[in-house]
Amino acid sequence: MNAQVRYLGDPTLHFWLTRSVARAMNLSLSEAMTQGHLSARDYAEMVTRCRKCPHVETCEAWLATPAENVSSAPDHCWNAQALNALADRMEH
Repeated sequence: MNAQVRYLGDPTLHFWLTRSVARAMNLSLSEAMTQGHLSARDYAEMVTRCRKCPHVETCEAWLATPAENVSSAPDHCWNAQALNALADRMEH
């Protein structure tokens, strides 16, 4: 049996990274939950996915670089697909 142990990053850091990338996209995850577009389980899965991502430094640098009118998550983000789809649902 070959078991692979995968390191998960700090949950607090990745909670804030997930929220910050969404906020940079002008997307409120709290509002998405209130409106029924995002379940608590899906939110938790996004944070866990972020905890597995090897691009923490790239993400922090992206967040530290001011940008106007960010319409999508960065390509390196492991939650890009989920965040972009959520942003589309919230617009409609």
